[in-house]
Amino acid sequence: MASSLTDRLSRLVKTMRGQARITESNVQDMLREVRMALLEADVALPVVRDFIARVKAKALGQEVVGSLNPGQALVGVVHKELAATMGEVDDKGNLRPPADIDLATQPPAVLLMAGLQGAGKTTTVAKLARHLIERRKKKVLTVSGDVYRPAAIEQLKTVTAQAGAEWFPSSPEQKPRDIALAALDHAKRHYFDVLIVDTAGRLAIDEALMAEIRDLHAVLKPVETLFVVDAMQGQDAVNTARAFKDALPLTGIVLTKLDGDSRGGAALSVRAVTGAPIKFAGVSEKLDGLEVFDAERHAGRVLGMGDIVALVEEVQRGVDVEQAQKLADKVKSGGGFDLNDFLSQIGQMKKMGGLSSLMDKLPSQLTAKAQGADMGRAERDVRRMEGILNAMTARERSHPALLMDGKTKASRKRRIAAGAGVQIQDVNRLLNQFDQMQGMMKKMKGGGLMKMMKRMGGGGLPGMGGGGFPGMPR
Repeated sequence: MASSLTDRLSRLVKTMRGQARITESNVQDMLREVRMALLEADVALPVVRDFIARVKAKALGQEVVGSLNPGQALVGVVHKELAATMGEVDDKGNLRPPADIDLATQPPAVLLMAGLQGAGKTTTVAKLARHLIERRKKKVLTVSGDVYRPAAIEQLKTVTAQAGAEWFPSSPEQKPRDIALAALDHAKRHYFDVLIVDTAGRLAIDEALMAEIRDLHAVLKPVETLFVVDAMQGQDAVNTARAFKDALPLTGIVLTKLDGDSRGGAALSVRAVTGAPIKFAGVSEKLDGLEVFDAERHAGRVLGMGDIVALVEEVQRGVDVEQAQKLADKVKSGGGFDLNDFLSQIGQMKKMGGLSSLMDKLPSQLTAKAQGADMGRAERDVRRMEGILNAMTARERSHPALLMDGKTKASRKRRIAAGAGVQIQDVNRLLNQFDQMQGMMKKMKGGGLMKMMKRMGGGGLPGMGGGGFPGMPR
């Protein structure tokens, strides 16, 4: 996510925590750093000024000065104001809980998606459909009103099927208004809970686009009008947001490509410019890579504090509980941990978004060793391991001893290496890592799990090269 902003602010947080006394002088120095970090991250100047003024007022007030640990109290002020900038606050200044889609209406609830071409609108429609199906148990229909790009209609058809929703056909010869009305009628007659309407995007804002989407809004009377904006646009996102705000009564914002944002200013700026809450954040290209936006948790990520809640949620979604229980029972009963189980563990990790996704949600102080690691290399190592395991026969995965002793082990390894496109050394390295993991699993059988954890000393995940992931420092 917002790497440059996160790096700068997380370094500043460490400095602030070390302050024994808060004075106007050191507050000014710290706020200068915060201001520079925000401006470099393309946060709009009025937003920066307002943010700095609020932090300064609270930093020099009794809230921090009277604290037993003023450095930590100041970090708390920055965190709270960062969350307030991105989220919604009530009359008492308290942050409101995250806002999901409002479906309190006579079905079908219509969601109108607005935004420029390339912002990720069509993919977001599918992600949102998946979210509503899995989290809200709704029956969802999608339709494309983008008659200017036939490929957009086909794209929506494809991703809608992948999301498990239903798609209403449209064609370039039709008018967007007629498409929308036909889809709404179909949704009513077939008892859909939600209709998501994907609208046409442009490479730039023009009056024809705004007139068309205003007409669709008047016809459909949507319960939600969501503005989809690319978080990587930086300052351009602010100009786009202002134009759509003037044209439509926006009810929410969806920030896309937040995982690739090197600046991070859009989340703060767009919220302030539109006045509409950020409802969702696109955190990966996968269809389940859409999170309900939690301003407090996102502020924690930006400050390098991680997001343990999101990590737990991801684990709950990605881990096959039944499969995990079977493995636990197998190990407990003395059944051998084999290469099929090893392959399954890699698959579980991939479901959770891979190494970089998991690392992003951990506090920076816990991932300090990994900061200098080549995450791309680590991901490649994991894919190589998966390729080697898949190049084995089912019998070899079930009986790893075939690859470790016996006359045929050398020829088997040569065949596996050729099948996976790797060197024999890579196969041997994987088998060594598996051997380490198998040894740990044997210790679990006798109730020695706690002893094993103490010996590991929190050194990482077992089996990945002596307590860590492949490609990462040890």
